[in-house]
Amino acid sequence: MFKVLYPNASKLKKAVQALSKLSDEFPLYVTGNGMDIKVLSPDKTMLAVLTLPSLVFEEFSVDEETTIITSATELRKIIRRASRNDALLLTISKETDELVLVLKDRKTGIEREFGVPLIPRPPEPVPELQLDLPISFTMLSKDFKDLVGDLKLVGEEALFSYEDGKVIIRSVEQQKEYVCELREGNPLILLASTVEKARVSYSIEMLMVAAGAAEASKHVIISFDTGKPLKIEYELAGGGKLTYWIVPRM
Repeated sequence: MFKVLYPNASKLKKAVQALSKLSDEFPLYVTGNGMDIKVLSPDKTMLAVLTLPSLVFEEFSVDEETTIITSATELRKIIRRASRNDALLLTISKETDELVLVLKDRKTGIEREFGVPLIPRPPEPVPELQLDLPISFTMLSKDFKDLVGDLKLVGEEALFSYEDGKVIIRSVEQQKEYVCELREGNPLILLASTVEKARVSYSIEMLMVAAGAAEASKHVIISFDTGKPLKIEYELAGGGKLTYWIVPRM
């Protein structure tokens, strides 16, 4: 099966907490390349993927590729108990049919072991998204969270547009309007585009879910294009990446 040791369990707290808001179950995929958690929203309008490459683990032993489903709520509760000194050991117990998690305190040597029952069915197939999104910008995660919070005060749909070297995000509903203009340096850290114009709308509710992971990373990278899903990427401090895909609204 597998036995892996992630060096800083507390660095996963915010990512796991954010993912658990999208689904009650965590499909876990372990291969020789690393470990992924892929969560699809019930209405299939949002996909979230937590990617942990093998190189970010202190120990990584995989006998065979493994795919399991476990409770998102239970996993979140356990990870939430991790201190900044804890490493996280993950393995499978065939005797109890559980995902075993061990929090190992590097200073005291104390180990706390937890078991989460496996859900006895295969996960729903999840698409591998590899899209060319020509508009991409980087900003502080805090600024992104604040922006989405402002959008939520106005409506249910956010219009993303790009033209003349700037991104404009707008929401209009019932005589209320919110407009945010984003340029490189104000407040964007980077802005790049290979197209002259783009225009697409997304659900503000789904943006709120993605913004809930803002504390997992200092920066966020956002990419989009006309008629294509929105991509939101957080680079985790402890290593790894949390990526959200949001289907456009028609």
